[in-house]
Amino acid sequence: MDQTTANHSLWRRTGGEVSLPEVHRSIVVPSGASFWKKMAAFSGPGFIVAVGYMDPGNWATDLQGGAQFGFLLLSVILISNFMAILLQHLSIKLGIATGRDLAQACRDHYSRPVVWFLWILCEIAVAACDLAEVVGSAIGLQLLFGIPLVWGCLIMCADVLAVLYLQNKGFRYIEALVVTLIATIGVCFAAELFWVKPSLTGVMLGFVPSLEIVKDPQMLYVAIGIIGATVMPHNLYLHSSIVQTRKFEQTPAGKEEAIKFASIDSATALMFALFINAAILILAAAAFHWSGHADVAEIQDAYKLLSPVLGVGVASIIFAGALLASGQNSTLTGTLAGQIVMEGFLNIRLTPWLRRLVTRGLAVVPAVVIMGYYGESHATELLVGSQVVLSMQLGFAIWPLMRFTDDKTKMGEFANRTWLRIVGWTTVAAIILLNVWLIFTTVAPDSMQGPVFHFLGWPTPAS
Repeated sequence: MDQTTANHSLWRRTGGEVSLPEVHRSIVVPSGASFWKKMAAFSGPGFIVAVGYMDPGNWATDLQGGAQFGFLLLSVILISNFMAILLQHLSIKLGIATGRDLAQACRDHYSRPVVWFLWILCEIAVAACDLAEVVGSAIGLQLLFGIPLVWGCLIMCADVLAVLYLQNKGFRYIEALVVTLIATIGVCFAAELFWVKPSLTGVMLGFVPSLEIVKDPQMLYVAIGIIGATVMPHNLYLHSSIVQTRKFEQTPAGKEEAIKFASIDSATALMFALFINAAILILAAAAFHWSGHADVAEIQDAYKLLSPVLGVGVASIIFAGALLASGQNSTLTGTLAGQIVMEGFLNIRLTPWLRRLVTRGLAVVPAVVIMGYYGESHATELLVGSQVVLSMQLGFAIWPLMRFTDDKTKMGEFANRTWLRIVGWTTVAAIILLNVWLIFTTVAPDSMQGPVFHFLGWPTPAS
């Protein structure tokens, strides 16, 4: 028995259960195959994870950033994406090196009260993510077909059947659908960018970080919102599990190769997510910022203005179609993340249809109640609120992830090297601080923003 296996055996205090048992090691990686054949075998999980980085929750912040500040916040999207690549790489390492997903790892390491606390927080985060998917899809249905948002939210419950069908067919079918929907979103925004014809020089300069972002409190506020909407906690649990769907050699060399290919898959998919998020901001900047519509902040307003501003009749329809595809795609990741979290933290296995109904109900009920009582004008507020909830949970996911991947007792030879520890903990600290700021300025703007901004000599965002 090698040292890594020995460490792994010592860490498994809870028995021999595996993550997502119905698809665990179900996709064979051919041994002795060429680089590209192995790459093809490992490709897929990264794109499932990347869905969370381009879901409807990202749209509001990207649209607002582009409409208000032009291309300046493209650098924030780029930095956020690099943070995501790093954290997903750590998630991959944990899943492959130990054979445990992040939820299982927490159950192995922490006391029962802490595990229950982390589970409750994570379930809230999954529900918040699902809420963004439900509302985003409902907005897409309303824009395309005129269906009221309340009914659109209820219709979204029906996607349970589609998810269950794909799970029964095999994990590759889920991956294929996800990639197809991502490609659809990409084609939609490529067409939008072709019509809007943004300044290439302006776009390139936008990817260069600027001190103006820090100096301008309004811009900093939106920038923090973009970061808070980009890095999603449930993706870390998800990725550490679905990388285990590949059947590779359980040796140090086999695991090292698996980490390499899975990380390439993840980085490639997240660069595509970077294109989508950047495209939303570029579209908003080119279409609205310099045309007298810098106050556009809601998805519905962007839909109404796109065709008139661009002079292309189908521009708004394509925009809404991409939104609907984004919401439906995120549904798949929410389903899997919910299953992984419950099984990993509590070792409780529910039938998939019941688990899905519970998760979707937690998202649909508040959406229907709020929009039914207050009106559809609060849809965007629901999207923003869901991102705040996700931000609150993020620190409780990235902290144990860094701690576990630093620990040689758990990771063996795959423990983080010194440079990765430095970069990783710096990223964790930055994300936690920025998300705390986002929570304070969003949840309690009057009591929190005023004193802080006054102390720094800034006006509050509301002013």
